[in-house]
Amino acid sequence: MDDITPYLNKGREFHGDVCPGIVIGTRIALAGMRELGMNPEEKNRDLIVYVEIDRCMADAIQAVTGVTMGHRTLKYKDYGKFAATFLDLSTGKAVRISAAEGERDPSPDNGGNPNMAGMVEKLTQTPEEELLIIEEVEVDIGENDIPGFPKFKTYCEDCGDRILDSREVLVNGQTLCKACAEGPYYQKIG
Repeated sequence: MDDITPYLNKGREFHGDVCPGIVIGTRIALAGMRELGMNPEEKNRDLIVYVEIDRCMADAIQAVTGVTMGHRTLKYKDYGKFAATFLDLSTGKAVRISAAEGERDPSPDNGGNPNMAGMVEKLTQTPEEELLIIEEVEVDIGENDIPGFPKFKTYCEDCGDRILDSREVLVNGQTLCKACAEGPYYQKIG
């Protein structure tokens, strides 16, 4: 499958190497774009991609498709799955591509470690129908998730931080940011 080599190279440049996750992500990205009739060589302004894992696969999808968090075209759903949903905003068509379960791990190397080169080669050569599950889906993307300028902003009544895109939480009639409402992932020092 030499036709994916330039895309694997994009993933390598972005991620730092080609590992099994980069191969799967590249193949998922190419399949998703193909299913939507989009060319990975062109800027696809109407493409939104939801990735379901924060691992190598997400880097490959970003490198191949050009979607980014900053442009609000890359969305993250913390499901822990090797899967992504591709949405064409202009048509509303969406497809979810996931990695099929199956035995893909080649024999370990001489030291008993996973044979990464062997896994990369095998994943590159595995026929798409054995590697990927492609499903047409519907995605209800809200007005506050569309790329562009924020449609709504407010302020947290506890910490005073600005909150964009209707991400505030109402607690006992008070408008709060999620950190104040649910507890932050960080702890302030001092």
